[in-house]
Amino acid sequence: MAEHAERRHNLTPQKQQRRELRNSLTSAEASLWSYLQRSQLAGRKFRRQHSVGPYIVDFYCPAEKLVVELDGARHYDVVGNARDIHRTQYLEAQGLRVLRFENKNFWSHPESVLAAIEAAFSEK
Repeated sequence: MAEHAERRHNLTPQKQQRRELRNSLTSAEASLWSYLQRSQLAGRKFRRQHSVGPYIVDFYCPAEKLVVELDGARHYDVVGNARDIHRTQYLEAQGLRVLRFENKNFWSHPESVLAAIEAAFSEK
């Protein structure tokens, strides 16, 4: 069953889109990535711009089955909010946990965002 679930990750048709997104991270994503890359946060490996089914998530920790999303202003209108709800429901149905943070909260309190991510590690 795990093998079947893994086939939904990083699908080949999305490879170019994932690459483009990795090469054009938002400033908030690039800053958070500097804390997450190379297993710097509690020794956990993260992937950036990782696809799960039809969605490409900002950051994914396979060991924790944890998705971390940084959301800009477009996520906070009626349409964006509805998309995020549907996306989160899909990801959770795949057995993943999803943490969402507003870009402005990351910029204001990066240490709080990092602490929240690390605290999610023990929630398994």
